[in-house]
Amino acid sequence: MKILDWYILKRYLFTFLMMLLLFIPIGITVDLAEKVGKILENKVPFEETAMYYLNFTVYFANLLFPLFLFLSVIWFTSKLANNTEIVAFLSSGVSFSRFLRPYLIGATIVAAFAFILGMYLAPVASQGFNEFKYKYLKKSKNIQQTRDVYRQINDNDYIYVSNFIPKRKLGMNFTYEHFENNELKYKIFADNIRYLEEDSIYRLTSYLKRSFNNGIETVEKERRVDMDFPFELEDLTPVQYAAETKTYGELLDFIAAEKRRGSPNIGRYEVVKLRKWSLPVSIFILTIIAVAVSSVKRRGGMGVNLAFGISIAMIYVFFDKVFGVMAEQSNFPAIVAVWFPNVIFGILAIYLLQNAKR
Repeated sequence: MKILDWYILKRYLFTFLMMLLLFIPIGITVDLAEKVGKILENKVPFEETAMYYLNFTVYFANLLFPLFLFLSVIWFTSKLANNTEIVAFLSSGVSFSRFLRPYLIGATIVAAFAFILGMYLAPVASQGFNEFKYKYLKKSKNIQQTRDVYRQINDNDYIYVSNFIPKRKLGMNFTYEHFENNELKYKIFADNIRYLEEDSIYRLTSYLKRSFNNGIETVEKERRVDMDFPFELEDLTPVQYAAETKTYGELLDFIAAEKRRGSPNIGRYEVVKLRKWSLPVSIFILTIIAVAVSSVKRRGGMGVNLAFGISIAMIYVFFDKVFGVMAEQSNFPAIVAVWFPNVIFGILAIYLLQNAKR
């Protein structure tokens, strides 16, 4: 049986690798065709463009990892079925469960790689991918902004900005409040706050400070003031991809800090965290579904299996996206949103596997 195991395992891994090598260049070509005008217009250095597409490759692969695997398993298993190789295996006394073992071994290898990719490599790639996009590819009129940021920095300090533009490191209508023993000690207002990276300080324009001491109020006004504050620039950066750029340990610390600050985006961050665990599990589920669907020789040949498989893949993506958005935009539990597609398709996998055995 070792010959059978190695034969299927090699086909499993080789076809998956070929699927990645086929679709990733297509994705890069499509993305480059869309963005080449902006890249040339902004005179982006070749080294930065090359690094962007390296990050794009990791980001793109991590995003579509389960679908690539699903289609590759359907492809080569359908070929085995059309060549009646599966019939020969099962006719020799091999049970369907035993026939499935090399697939599960392959799924374990791929799931381990996907786990490492999602925990450590994809966050680094996402950081570079998003930084390049906001630096060079966003038009000034479409610069992404964080709106109405109100954050608790620590037990005594709160900040507010009406808008923050990450590309310019600029915030508007800034307010800073400092409390001691639940009593407001001073409050700072500014029309603008800009982060000066070279000096690691913040520059406030139209500065106004109101201090309160034993019922006496004092007011300070300045046209421009440079100050240091106990908060990081990332406290004002876009929430859309903040969690994606952190390794798992950093993400846990980030979520804990955001909960203490009362952030309204905890659902979005929880979805990112839970998907790092659900992705490897989905690889096993989709592998079983793919084998169950494509191990039977059908009258329509490989095309029928591929059509059926693509339909299942699209339904899976639909469930994953819909429930993910629900968790990000409402109080819908993140754990339900992330794991519900796996539970539903896990039940489907068991049903299809039982039918395939019969």
